[in-house]
Amino acid sequence: MRRRVVVTGIGVISPIGIGREALWDGLQRRRSAVGPVTRFDPSPFRSRNAAEVRDFVASDHIELRRAKRLDRFGAFSVAAARLALADAELELASEDRDRAGTMMGTALGGVAYGEAQNVLFHRDGLRAVDATLALAVFGGAASCNIAIECGVTGPNSTNAMSCASGTIAIGDGFRQIRDGHADIMICGGAEAPLAPLCFGAFALIRAMSTRNDDPATASRPFDRDRDGFVMGEGAATLILEERSRAVARGARMYAELLGFGVTNDAHHMTAPRPDGAQAARAMRLALRDAKLQPGEIGYINAHGSSTPLNDPTETVAIRRVFGDHAGRLPVSGTKGYYGHALGASGAIEAAICALALAREWVPPTINLECPGPGCDLDYVPGDGRSTRVEHLMSNSFGFGGINAALVMRRAS
Repeated sequence: MRRRVVVTGIGVISPIGIGREALWDGLQRRRSAVGPVTRFDPSPFRSRNAAEVRDFVASDHIELRRAKRLDRFGAFSVAAARLALADAELELASEDRDRAGTMMGTALGGVAYGEAQNVLFHRDGLRAVDATLALAVFGGAASCNIAIECGVTGPNSTNAMSCASGTIAIGDGFRQIRDGHADIMICGGAEAPLAPLCFGAFALIRAMSTRNDDPATASRPFDRDRDGFVMGEGAATLILEERSRAVARGARMYAELLGFGVTNDAHHMTAPRPDGAQAARAMRLALRDAKLQPGEIGYINAHGSSTPLNDPTETVAIRRVFGDHAGRLPVSGTKGYYGHALGASGAIEAAICALALAREWVPPTINLECPGPGCDLDYVPGDGRSTRVEHLMSNSFGFGGINAALVMRRAS
């Protein structure tokens, strides 16, 4: 028997705000957090903008001695989990921790920290390298650090499936509870890629926007003048619980997870398959898993990366799945606010979706002035939209041809 899975806690570290309410306030203010890179000198690169988390202090969320042992990626992961647990008012000490686990996603893990330590190594030798390096650079540090911090001993993994990682982690956590392997899962994504080599690697393949004279409008999903994504950073985690236990403890439920689908284009490492066939199949799989028809979806939070290839291809895929309903379906891309935090993006967007269901408002696609060729859906321009949505979908697509989709409904 399939068990029901609900979202009871949201923890967010994002460029537009830290914590659930700061995220929501940032969305409603319609302000982009993109600006000139301050973490390092970006002048050697064609792209010089990023969406930085400017007010994060690890020790505000994590005990100081432990915070000193974590790199930025690890600290983002643990802090987001702590915020989510506090939001869920969940005391794990009184739970069966063998039935609680964590699933996280990240594209690059602690690579940026490794890059910084490599500079020290070449300048001052091995003695200058932080002893925590070996424990920080692997992607699994995200879920393992959360497990250690929270004492959860159930299912644990961190996937590295590019920009779909956070969505896949939430989907995998959903399945763990639905299929009876766990009762509580801490799921999401984390990314801290803002270092010269990491940033430069994406600049080298011309994937990022060069709208350097107007950073706030550089990330512009579906717009005619989009020219690439804007790199961001951050983390988000959701607390997933089996519904009957959440009800029994009087938990607030933001949303219910219903379906998950994942596919691969098997086409190209950076370019999506032009016909959108596998992106469409991921959406269909999520709908089938949720036992819904396409016409029952009332909103899509799009991957909307603001790249020349992704946005029209995603539009094609949505039309393949939703047919005539696609023209009536609100579809917004929220990366104009906070850039593209790679493996964390899908988790941030899942958090937005859960809040949109609970608060009956869907965010707009900011910086959308004139839709580009092939981008002909209702992308919610302007100020966002007050609407009671019963079911929605969140899409994430990544390098390597990864496609993932989640379906949620209003909590009941």
